[in-house]
Amino acid sequence: MKSISSADANRHFSAVLRDVSAGEEVIVVSRGKPVAKIVGVQVGDQTRQSAKAALLKRLRAQPVSGARNWTRNDLYE
Repeated sequence: MKSISSADANRHFSAVLRDVSAGEEVIVVSRGKPVAKIVGVQVGDQTRQSAKAALLKRLRAQPVSGARNWTRNDLYE
């Protein structure tokens, strides 16, 4: 994991993105404190897919709570 100041991250953003796309995680630091973590999409994508699958499985197992007796327009009145 690599740390970089916010000013350097701003100046060298394309280089930061190259590092991230190569699999590196980059911590952006402002005034000595970490403020952001830049990671590649594939790192968080697997976790997101697993959470989505678990949620859908749970929702499908629940009984239907009632009939739909409203229209889309009712939501905006």
